Amino acid sequence: MSNKGGKLLEIIELNHEILQGTGSYCLRSKPKSQGYINKNKWLNDQFEEGLKYVKLLENGKQVGFIEYTASESSSRVVYAENYLVIHCLWLSVTGKGYGTKLIDKCLEDARNMGKHGVVVLTNSETSWTPSKEIFLKNNFLMIDQAPYNFELLVHKFHEAPDPHFPTDWDERVERFEQLTIIRSFQCPYVDIATSNILEAASQLGIKATIIDINNRDELMRLSPTPYGIFSAVFKGELITFHRLTVHSVRKKMKLLIDKSLMSNQRG
Repeated sequence: MSNKGGKLLEIIELNHEILQGTGSYCLRSKPKSQGYINKNKWLNDQFEEGLKYVKLLENGKQVGFIEYTASESSSRVVYAENYLVIHCLWLSVTGKGYGTKLIDKCLEDARNMGKHGVVVLTNSETSWTPSKEIFLKNNFLMIDQAPYNFELLVHKFHEAPDPHFPTDWDERVERFEQLTIIRSFQCPYVDIATSNILEAASQLGIKATIIDINNRDELMRLSPTPYGIFSAVFKGELITFHRLTVHSVRKKMKLLIDKSLMSNQRG
């Protein structure tokens, strides 16, 4: 707890009891939605694995949060043994150093746990990942890149092996010919994203297969992107790894259908 410029700042780390009383941050305006319910259930399960979910309050009002966990139980497809992995960093108030305050909490925990450091996944094309600029300002360095504009940033405390992405992304995507959704419930918006894919598929008369990731082994083996928690693949190509409108999904799938038909005609 601190007082900054006459504003009372509190950092609250969620546990089972606090989660039950206050809930998580994203989609909090829709506490009865399936996505919000799924997220809170996921959090309860992950607390047992050591996940940290930390909220920042300004005068009692939530202004941001950070979520992180050990790489061995992370929802990101990255090899980072003995590092912490930041899943999410989100702020409703910027320009006050609140993001740095939350990052510092993560770094402090990582040091206390004897970790090599902290990594975070970023992508400039979507707000579903944290912005990399704040991490660069806090002495993170880009260490690896992957298709679809994913970047891996690291803050090391000492000399240690470099974290890195897998390299078999093409093979991961190409294995899915039929429309397939691969997901977990680390993000509450996964439910909405799934519904939009299914609605677009229904309009085109396409059946979808949903694979719910149940453990990290499945995640590391099946996910076609480093993001890990949501992706939709059709005819061996990635449609999306974040929420799209029904119209956008239908348009992308229609293009892939036409492309496949043209390829078959040439063959």
